[in-house]
Order: sequence, then C-alpha cells, then structure tokens
Amino acid sequence: MRAAFIDGKDQIEVRDAPAPAPGPGEVRLRVDYVGICGSDLHYFFEGANGEYVVREPLVPGHELSGRVDEDPSGRLAPGTPVTVHPARFGTSEPGIEDAPHLWPNGSYLGSASTWPHTQGAMSELVVVREDMVRVLPEGLPVRRAVLAEPLGVALHAASRAGDLTGKTVLVSGAGPIGLLAVAAARARGAAHVTASDLLEAPLRRAEALGADAVVRIGQDELPQGAFDVVLECSGAPVAISAAVAAVRRRGVVVQVGMVPAEPRPVNLAPLISKEAQLVGTFRFREEIDEAIALLAERPEIEEAITHVLPLEDAESAFGIARDAQTSSKVVVSLPGAEN
Repeated sequence: MRAAFIDGKDQIEVRDAPAPAPGPGEVRLRVDYVGICGSDLHYFFEGANGEYVVREPLVPGHELSGRVDEDPSGRLAPGTPVTVHPARFGTSEPGIEDAPHLWPNGSYLGSASTWPHTQGAMSELVVVREDMVRVLPEGLPVRRAVLAEPLGVALHAASRAGDLTGKTVLVSGAGPIGLLAVAAARARGAAHVTASDLLEAPLRRAEALGADAVVRIGQDELPQGAFDVVLECSGAPVAISAAVAAVRRRGVVVQVGMVPAEPRPVNLAPLISKEAQLVGTFRFREEIDEAIALLAERPEIEEAITHVLPLEDAESAFGIARDAQTSSKVVVSLPGAEN
C-alpha cells in the first residue's frame, strides 16, 4: 500500500509500506479521505508538535473517513462507510473519571506523543480498534464525514462554555476549527454568532457556515464586553488578549486554539476585573457522534473543505493548508476514494 511519511522537519515522502493485518477486536479500513490538522502542519513544518518531536517516520492524520476493508468478527461488511474516533483512552485518575480524553497513557492516531509513535491514517489502509469505528448514517457522504473529528473538537469546546442557548458568541479566528466552531455554536442554540479574523477570505467562509456578523481585525472594531462566550480558535497571544476584552462580565472564554509550550504575553487584567472565566478545552470525549449526526443534517458544513488533493501530492497539500488566505480545511484523497 501507499502511505505518506513525515521523516522530520520539512520532510514528507509518499512510499510503499506493508499492509497492516487486523487482529482480534480490530478492523481494517480502506481510507478515502484524510483532513490535514494543525498538529499535522506542526509535525511537517517544525518536526514537532509542541513537546512531541518526530523521532521516527510518522504517518500523519487523525481526521479520516473511508470504508471497511476487513472485519475479522464479521460484524461490519466490507464496503461499509465509516469514520473513526481516533483516541485510545488511557488510565483513569481521581477527579477525571468522566473525562477519558484527559486520562494519561492514551494515544491518538498520527501522534508522536507515544513511543513508538502512533501511526495515522494518511495511508491506503489503516487498522483501528473496533470500538473506534463509527458507521455513517444513510445520506452522509464519505467525503463530508472527514469533518467529523474536527467538528467533534468544536462541539466539545462549545460544551466547555456551558449552555449556549440564547447566548451571544464570538468565534475568534476563522480557520478550519473556527469555521466548525461557528457551526457548533449554531447547533447548540446560540442566538447570535460573530466571527473575527485578520483575513477577508476566512470571514466569507464563516458567513457561509452561519455567522451573523464578521469582524476583520485591524479594519473593523471588535465590540468590548459584548459577548457571553468567546471561542478563541487562533491561539495568537494578541487574539487571546482581545478575547478577554471582548467577553462580558462573568462571561466565558474557551481557549480552543493550541499555543506553544512557552511563555507568551497575554493581558489578563480584564479577566480579573470582570470575573470572567478562561477555560481550556482538549480534543473531545464522545462528541464525534453528535458531529456525525450534525453533518448528516447540515450539508453546508462541507463548505469548510476548500481543497482535495491526491495522496501523491501530499507535500503540496500541506503547503496549501498552511495558507489561511487560500484554504480552510485541506483534505488528502486516497486512491479509489468515494464521494
């Protein structure tokens, strides 16, 4: 089979690899589509994602959709369309029994956080545990289902803010996760959603996904103290400071965008004076199931996908995904991919 390997900083190669064989309790999938995530970009362009350094060839990709190739149990027929929950949860700890996505010693597809690395899905075939497989509902195309994992991330971020019914929400940063955060806020009952970004093109995409208003940073004024909830999806220090200023008194800022593992200047003074909350969010628990249902109900969410490139052009796909003006969600298609 063919697979893409990140061998280090600025090094990616598509080459032959042995086809994996499923064992007991596992299913082999034929991958159709893999989305490129921010962590994938870090692994390629920096050779590391935060503290997790690429130490051996790494197959990236944890956002995937495809079809069953072989299920030794016979439960799933070959050709069944599916997506995947990419986590294997670790060991429970006191205080986080209900949050398996935070348990230590777990793993995630396409991650250098483990040794050996947990290989990802940017390959023709991938083997996963059977409990990670999610069968697609009737009417949900395999291509759109590639958004299930990142939409699950956005829905979990919305959960961290509490009940959004009737709330005014600012989505800071209209990149791929920001666009899906707009959709998530809408699905959770927000009364008004504003999206902000430095660039014009992402804001137009945010409107297509349901934003009521857009603010172009540096050109338009971002209202201060006006939002019940801010979903901060950029991770830029200046944007985090702006989010704290934009949230209302006793409002909630959810930090969705990842930040480097190093000190960065952020103005938290308004957080104190307004008794606002700054809340972290990390991956998701089971929101991927809600994401699948939402993707089936709202076909327009597929507009978040701006580019689909074949596996052999993986390096070009990573370059396009890095350009926020040109792209939103960039997806790699595998040979024989179905729509």
